[in-house]
Amino acid sequence: MTFKPFTTGVLSLAPNEEELGFIAREAPWGFILFARNIESREQVKALCASLREANPNTNAPVLVDQEGGRVQRIGPPIFQAYPPGARLGDLYQTSPEAGERAAWLLGRLHAFDLLSLGIDVNCTPLLDVLAANAHKAIGDRALGGDPAAVTHLGRALCDGHLAGGVVPVIKHMPGQGRAKSDSHYDLPRISAPLDELRATDFAPFAALTDMPMAMTTHVVFEAIDADEPATTSTKVIGGMIRNELGFDGFLLSDDVSMEALAGDYAARTRAILAAGCDIVLHCHAIMEQLRPIAASCEMVDEATSERSRKALAGRGKVDGSDEQACREEFNALMAGASV
Repeated sequence: MTFKPFTTGVLSLAPNEEELGFIAREAPWGFILFARNIESREQVKALCASLREANPNTNAPVLVDQEGGRVQRIGPPIFQAYPPGARLGDLYQTSPEAGERAAWLLGRLHAFDLLSLGIDVNCTPLLDVLAANAHKAIGDRALGGDPAAVTHLGRALCDGHLAGGVVPVIKHMPGQGRAKSDSHYDLPRISAPLDELRATDFAPFAALTDMPMAMTTHVVFEAIDADEPATTSTKVIGGMIRNELGFDGFLLSDDVSMEALAGDYAARTRAILAAGCDIVLHCHAIMEQLRPIAASCEMVDEATSERSRKALAGRGKVDGSDEQACREEFNALMAGASV
């Protein structure tokens, strides 16, 4: 598998000639879609097919952020509106068994939905353990503030996706739940002691290091590296994520366009890859940003290619679940939780 270690997207409902030429020349690892790319089922299917056809990397995945709540790129009338993670957390507090079942069903329904369009990687679930005074950027997207509950619900969500042939991406590693600012606009800093972080924020990620993919966070953990956010820190990625937590899967950066990162796009790209991320995630499909990103990437080595192959191996491998039965059971569980 030959590719450059970055993702791209397109600005509209179909790629234009400039975008197709760029994809053909640069062979990105994969693509990510947003609401700007969504009009209808047939249109999204055609978009996914055209992106893959243009890419010399014939194994390219298509990604989306389809969590539920305020982060659901594909909603009605194409797919039903799903609840945010906090609703699963609330149900878990009432009945752990019902909460875990609802989480598995939500993952399975996402897989039914997305795979039918040609989307095979979903950037969820959040394993961020929410702190009481954290910024609303995470907010009700989180599964809760109890590390054990987040761990159980997160695993169920992942298992539901995997049962439906869609690869989940655990995020934001090693934990963004304490951040008091939004990394889209500022660089959050977390000053909690390392032992406290290990016991709370890092615990769900430590428990789910067997998952195929993870996404980093643009947050400074002062107890590990007081200078660099996790995404560009060899101490966080090499020392904590890879070594101590033991994650050996495929590691994506969070969006390289976020203002938490310093430098121009070439510098950001080099820093992300040098720190140990496998892929630079770019979300905005702006060619003036993409060109220096692609120019700063070399074709990947065998180790990165093999991690990608292993992470994507489960795509399209589905169990025998009945979609309508899953949907009815999930909706009943969530209706009961809201009473």
